[in-house]
Amino acid sequence: MNERLRAEGIRFAYVHGRLVLRDLSLSLDEREILFVLGANGSGKTTLLDCLAGLRAPQAGRVLLDGQPIDRLASAERAKRVGLVPQLHEPVFDYTVREVVLMGRAPYLGLFARPGREDHRAVESALEAVGLRALCDRVYTEISGGERQLALIARGLAQGAGCLLMDEPAAHLDPRHQADIFETVSRLASEGFSFVVTSHQPNNALLYGDRAALLVDGRVDGEGSPDVAITEAALQAAYGIEFEAIGSGDELRAILPRVVRD
Repeated sequence: MNERLRAEGIRFAYVHGRLVLRDLSLSLDEREILFVLGANGSGKTTLLDCLAGLRAPQAGRVLLDGQPIDRLASAERAKRVGLVPQLHEPVFDYTVREVVLMGRAPYLGLFARPGREDHRAVESALEAVGLRALCDRVYTEISGGERQLALIARGLAQGAGCLLMDEPAAHLDPRHQADIFETVSRLASEGFSFVVTSHQPNNALLYGDRAALLVDGRVDGEGSPDVAITEAALQAAYGIEFEAIGSGDELRAILPRVVRD
């Protein structure tokens, strides 16, 4: 399996002397879904920004398909890595199709208009995430889960083989969470790679190929989800006790421990 993305010993600080990421190393392979878990402030969103080339670490480097990402022009990076934000509220009433079409920006000149190939890419992306029926709806008027699917479609239209998703299941009900991750799983089987930040270990257990836990900007455990996601690892990451639930040797879920008198 080919490696798509790698962070090697990266350090990042917004304020001098206050590191958000500390000598962090992480890799993403082709067709892989990597979940990154960690408490608020542990560095998850900053990590995605560095992996996308939007922020330059003060030390270490990020490699995209073996190339230092900071040596690639922004348009070239955008054709290969897409960032799917947690929340997206456009100022104007764009349709779903128009939001997805924004993914074609790296292929267009300053005053160029989208052409036939751009529209074909948009239609293909909408079809891939099951949103063809909603393509003419106003983006802000569809559900949160449907918006996340539209943002995934924008990344697909962008041509990106790696998609970085910042807490895509936040604020979604179980059905829409399942819709998102079933779509991600199918796309991974077709060759795409995903880094997904999350606070929900059970989604990582259900859908992840690998999981990594961030604690104070460092990777504090990494591997297959059933190995990396343990009660002790989650307690170190979130500062509360967790309890694994299962039958026999099969892990079914892991939840915060409730202590009752």
